[in-house]
Amino acid sequence: MADPLKTFFNPELVRTIARMVRGVWRGFPEQQFIQLATDGLDRHELVARAGHIAGAMKQTLPADFARAVGILNKSLGPIRVTTEGDGMAPFLYLPHCIYVMEHGQGHFAESMEALKELTMRFSSEFPIRPFLQNHSERTWMQLEQWTRDPNVHVRRLVSEGTRPRLPWAPRVPGLVENPARALRLLELLKDDPELYVRRSVANQLNDVAKDHPDVVLMTCARWMKDASDERAWMVGHALRTLVKKGDPEALRVLGFGTHADVVVEGGVEPGKIKIGETLRVRVTVRNASKKVRRVVVDLGVHFVKANGGTARKVFKGKDLQLAAGEATEFTKSISFRQHSTRTHYAGRHKVDALLNGEAIALGHVDVRAPG
Repeated sequence: MADPLKTFFNPELVRTIARMVRGVWRGFPEQQFIQLATDGLDRHELVARAGHIAGAMKQTLPADFARAVGILNKSLGPIRVTTEGDGMAPFLYLPHCIYVMEHGQGHFAESMEALKELTMRFSSEFPIRPFLQNHSERTWMQLEQWTRDPNVHVRRLVSEGTRPRLPWAPRVPGLVENPARALRLLELLKDDPELYVRRSVANQLNDVAKDHPDVVLMTCARWMKDASDERAWMVGHALRTLVKKGDPEALRVLGFGTHADVVVEGGVEPGKIKIGETLRVRVTVRNASKKVRRVVVDLGVHFVKANGGTARKVFKGKDLQLAAGEATEFTKSISFRQHSTRTHYAGRHKVDALLNGEAIALGHVDVRAPG
């Protein structure tokens, strides 16, 4: 069995950080830092371990923040040259990020320089958020400057750090309620040459769409005018949640038109299964018109709940462009295995095809308890 992620922050990593700092500041009390950072480390979970190490930094680096963070900056390793596949290695710098976040609020310029250096090696999307809250105007101005930075990680920090619903991150008051300022920055990044940045832009728009769908739809409709293939992909990724809900305006923005002359048929098999087994759904889509039609066909399963009611879950199907008279078929398997995120119950489960969001009944399956 693999070790828990929290064990990444272990005594050996503490000694690695100590050697890095000692390498640029001969006066660093290396053994004191190691003692403070390792004492009680194993009592904490992942982020708390990083915070524990950051606390040891506070006690052993110079009291003057500007001098201390300058030492940390000099101790950092090489800049990341990749955007994917680095595993846990960049987490080495999480304690550094926490140190800047907790002790740099009164030293804005030095903190921004440190977060820029750190994001090129790890990510500063979490520690930038208290600065957005406590030094709003200066931080927004800094982020706008970073949209033009030559380093891809710095540009991505602009969009990731201002996401209203950044996973695992504390909420910043105002980002959810008023996304206008962040959207102005996204305008500067929407055609970034790196997919890594464009995907982040799309993720923020997808976040914003959960609270302000009309704002996102208006933005995406404007961006789709004379859009490159790269921007069109980004808009599609930004609207994925609205498309999954069958929002007609989102589908229109992406070019999915009328579907009155598109026929969807299919069925489910077998008609009876036990919890733990798999359902197979077959769908045939036929364009009965004399024109090319673009459609989205997803699947909706009405899962039975503990109280006997049902709740529909949508599964991704196909985005199709059908020539006049063309037909296509696809199948999808739906697992009824028990998961930590979904508990299955016995009962009749209806299955729909969602043609541009409009439900078309395909059939049902009777699910029984095992045994």
